[in-house]
Amino acid sequence: MESHMGTLHLELGAMKQKIKSLLEENNRLSIENQQLRKVLKRETAHQSPKPVTVPAVETVFHEEPAEDEPVSAADTVGVGQGYDNLARLYHEGFHICNLYYGHLRTEGDCLFCLSFLNKE
Repeated sequence: MESHMGTLHLELGAMKQKIKSLLEENNRLSIENQQLRKVLKRETAHQSPKPVTVPAVETVFHEEPAEDEPVSAADTVGVGQGYDNLARLYHEGFHICNLYYGHLRTEGDCLFCLSFLNKE
């Protein structure tokens, strides 16, 4: 009887630990959901209601420019936009570092994300 009570006590402890981790995850996901709803509401408020169309997928192979061929400014536009998008995501409260990419930042600034943003 005593060993059975000890086993039940261990099972109860394990169940309490599992419930605690589930509640923490639920809270984290609720906060992330609220943040995403704010972003979605802000994004849809800026756009006019248009039907969403998905363009056909094309396979495009980019060739490297020849050494004497100049690189046009249109070729480098995507890099600046990508950086701006990552900076916007970071300021909206999401990680952009390779360790936690896409997760909600709950404890303030992330040194990995900041070091990534400060790279030139």
